Formats: sequence, C-alpha cells, structure tokens
Amino acid sequence: MMFDAHKGTSFVVRELLQKVEKQRTSLVIGVPKEDHKHEKRVPLTPETVSLLVESGYRVLLEAGTGMTINYTDSYYAESGAEIVGTPEEVFQADLILKILPPTLEEVSMMRPRATVFSFLHIHKLSLSLLELMSEKKINALAYELLYDNTGISPFVTSISEIEGTYSITLAAELLSNAHGGKGILLGGIPGISPTEVVVIGAGVAGTMAARAALAMGASVKVFDNDVVKLRTIRHELGNLVFTSTLQPNVLRNVFRSADVVIGAMQYINKTHFYRISNDLIREMKRGAVIIDIRMAQGGCFETTMEACLPGHPAVFEKFGVLHFCEMSLSSRVARTASIALSNIFVSLFSTMADCGGTDHFARFDRGFAAGFYLYSGKMVNRYVGNHFNIPVTDIGLFLPGY
Repeated sequence: MMFDAHKGTSFVVRELLQKVEKQRTSLVIGVPKEDHKHEKRVPLTPETVSLLVESGYRVLLEAGTGMTINYTDSYYAESGAEIVGTPEEVFQADLILKILPPTLEEVSMMRPRATVFSFLHIHKLSLSLLELMSEKKINALAYELLYDNTGISPFVTSISEIEGTYSITLAAELLSNAHGGKGILLGGIPGISPTEVVVIGAGVAGTMAARAALAMGASVKVFDNDVVKLRTIRHELGNLVFTSTLQPNVLRNVFRSADVVIGAMQYINKTHFYRISNDLIREMKRGAVIIDIRMAQGGCFETTMEACLPGHPAVFEKFGVLHFCEMSLSSRVARTASIALSNIFVSLFSTMADCGGTDHFARFDRGFAAGFYLYSGKMVNRYVGNHFNIPVTDIGLFLPGY
C-alpha cells in the first residue's frame, strides 16, 4: 500500500473518503406535498432541512408542503431547501420522503431505481402499484418495518407516544355534549363514579393512553396477550391499573360498563391478528366511544375494519356506539408529529451519508435493511409479500457482505 508522504495518508484510504464525500453531496432528497385532506404531517421541518443541507444533501420541497404545520415556503428556502413548483420535479430525486405510501401516479413520476420512504399503510397498497414499482426497480422502505438497537422502530415508538396520549384528549371531546356525546366528563370528581376507560394493547400507545386517562381520574383497564407487556405497564403505572389477558368472559364484563375503549394493538410483522368481535361491541352501553388508533394496520375491532374501505366515513355509529376511525390520529397534531419524525430523520440521514448512501447503509445496518419491503423491485418482506401472495426474496442476496 502506497502512502502520500506529505499527507501521511494512504492513497487508497483517501480515494475511499473522496468516494464517500462524492456520494454524500450527490444525494438529493425530494419531499412532495401530500393530500392535505387526509394527511397533514410533513417528514422534515425547516430546522431539519438546515441540518441535512449542512451534511451535504440537497433537499427539493414541493411548494406549499409545510402549510399544514404552519411553516412557509420562505422559511424552508431560508433553511436551504430548493422550492419547486411541480411534483414531477420532486419525484426526480434519489430519495423520496413521504408520509403516505406512494400512489400509482407518484410512482410513474419516479426515476428508475429511486428509493421511497413512507409509512406502510398496507391497505393503501395494491398489486398493480407493487408491479409498477417492480418494473421500475424501486426501493421502497416503510418506517414501521425498520428497527434500531432495541429491536423496535423509532418511528412507531414516537408516533405511538403521540397517538396514545392524544386518544384520551379526543375521547374527552367525544364524550362531551359539544360533540354529540352523553355529556360525561372524562375522569372523575368527588361524589361521581369515574369514567371507565378500556385499553386494548399494552404497548407504547396503550401505556401512554392509560397514563393520560389515569391522570384525568378515570378508571383504567388494560388488556393484552403479552404478559411481559402487562407486567411492564403495571410496574410503570402502579396498582391503579387493572390488567388482564384477552379472556373473553373478562372482556365481556368490562365492555358492558366501559365508557371509552381505545384500540392500540400492534399488527405489523405479526402472525396472529386478534380483533374484538362484533358480539362484544353489541353489549356496550349506548353512547360509549371506541377510538381505533390502528386503522393504518387494519383496525383492532371487527366494526372498525370496514372503515378501511374507500369512501367509508371515519366517524360513525354502530350498535349505538360512536366509532372514531381516522387513519392517522397524529395527523390531528401534525406539527408535533412532524417535529418528532424530523428528529429521527436527522440521525438516520446523517448516518446514511457517513456510510455513503442507502445501499451501503443497508449492508452494514440490519435494522435499516429490515425496513425495505421492495429492494430493486423485488419483494423482500414476508409480512407484505404474504399479504399480496408475492414470492419473497432474501434482501441479503442484493447486499454483498450483509
């Protein structure tokens, strides 16, 4: 190995560093405007754009993208983003950063072998969409599928914290007369029985919902088939929380008296799908409220699964129970959610740049590689592949040294 005596560095090492730096400066991130009727979150805030530009990225932002979180185009431009007027310009970027999964129209605008990041929302995908992505050899990554050193998706954790907490604020609104509810104060005051809140799922979202409900003085019961999660939530929140596995008889008795039921089960990469039956919901009190925060994963209740169908209202009444089934609860607090997502992207893209790009990063970080459901147009995720009956290829075949 030859050395540059003046610099004291090997030519080989210097060439590698130059290659990484060239890759770093050539990466272009495109942020298109979402359908603001259904999605108000934005993946990057101006502050994050500034940090990414300093790291060597170019950021193309479609005009008007940040209006839903009260950030103007001029603020983004001052932070280093290049504001473009059409989605066609944005979709020519190397990395497309989205919230909702790409549509057929959006994929048709992408350059071949581009990489698109988004939430999975598997019910919004279609076989025709996946086939088009395959033809163009698109790399598609879902935030819910990747994981960090703890084995958990930081995106899922962050959004679950927001949605779990906000679900109780929303429940309080829906129980009030102002929103057609029974006129019940969520919580309790002296001389009046506390509101009964039931949480299905003891993960991050369920824990945050239970914590918020307890803080308001409600009686809280949490159900999950994972005893470890039940033990953890009991340890964190104390003996005031009733916990149980998903025993049918116990559930039936609890549902009969519940005022609010929060659906917070996690279904991504799971083989067993436990959903609350119509029979249990029929036994609930008239005027009770169900809030399903897992609509993007197909819903936690048989009555809410139908709300995944196109054109079905997100808020409806069935069996005398008010159902709230918006696809993304965190979109109602879009600025908070956008800042939370941006905080994760800063770390992710900084590390990616240091590794020399998406492909190199995927080779050395299995948690990141796990986020892909399509790689070079090939299905590489069993959860998504099984859903659409598509053969699955091991992503390691595309990543030398994986």
